[in-house]
Amino acid sequence: MQALEHWPMDRRSRITGVFTDIDDTLTTEGAITPDALAALTALKSAGLDVMAITGRPVGWSEPFALAWPVDAIVAENGAVALVNNKKGIFRTAGGRQALSKIYQSDASTRAANLARLQAVLARIERELPDARRATDSPGRETDIAIDHSEFEHLDMAQVADVVRIMRSEGLNATVSSIHINGWLGDHDKLQGAGWIVRELLGRDLEAERDRWVYVGDSTNDQRMFEAFGNSIGVANVRRFEAQLSHLPRYITRGERGAGFAEVAAAVLAARTA
Repeated sequence: MQALEHWPMDRRSRITGVFTDIDDTLTTEGAITPDALAALTALKSAGLDVMAITGRPVGWSEPFALAWPVDAIVAENGAVALVNNKKGIFRTAGGRQALSKIYQSDASTRAANLARLQAVLARIERELPDARRATDSPGRETDIAIDHSEFEHLDMAQVADVVRIMRSEGLNATVSSIHINGWLGDHDKLQGAGWIVRELLGRDLEAERDRWVYVGDSTNDQRMFEAFGNSIGVANVRRFEAQLSHLPRYITRGERGAGFAEVAAAVLAARTA
C-alpha cells in the first residue's frame, strides 16, 4: 500500500465516480463525521457519481439514503439498492416515493432464501453460545449477520467458527469491520457495483473501472481492492492487513471518516489542477 500522495495525478484526474464502504470508512464510532459528510457533498457538487456499498441491511440504510448526498446505497453486500427519488429516476405505479428499493432477485427467491438463512442463523447461535446476531438484523432481507466487534466481541477463532458454519451450509461468508455476513446467491460488493451502475446509469462498469475509485477498510472489501486500480484503504485497514489477500493500492493518513475526506480532497484537487 502506497501513501495516498503517491496516487498519480493523471489517474486521479480521470475519476468520475466514487464507491465507498460505510462502516469505519465513512463512519467513526458508528456515526458519519462532519468532514466525511462534507466530502460527500463536495464530490456530488463537483458532478461525480457517488455510491455507498455496504454489508449493512437495507432497513438500516434507508435514513442515510435519504439524508446523504449519494446516488444510491447498495446494501446487504450487493443484494438490494436504495435510490433517492429526488433524482426522478425510479417511480412506483402509485406515484413518486421518497426512496426506490430495487433487488437483484425476485420475491419468491428471496422468501425461500430467507427461510434457509434463518435456519443457519439458529444453528450458529445454538452451536456457538458466544455468537449473537447483529442488532440490525430486523432490517435484513437477504442475509444474516453475526456481531463480532460492534456491540459484542468474538476473537479470530470464534469468527472462523462462524464462517465455517456458514460455508458448510452453502452460504457465502465475509467479514467486515463489525459483522460476519452470510448470504445465498452470486452477488457481492463487486458484482453489486456493476449491477447498480448498469441499473442507475445505463453503463458498463467493466469498461470504465479506471474512472472509479473505491474506498474501504476491511476484508469484505478485498474483491473491490483487487478489481479497481484506484483502490484506497483508510488507515484503519491496517487492522486487517494480515488477513487481506488483496490490499488496496493506496492508504490514507487518517482513519475512518477523516481518511475518506482525504480521498475526496485528492480527487477534487486533480479536477482543478
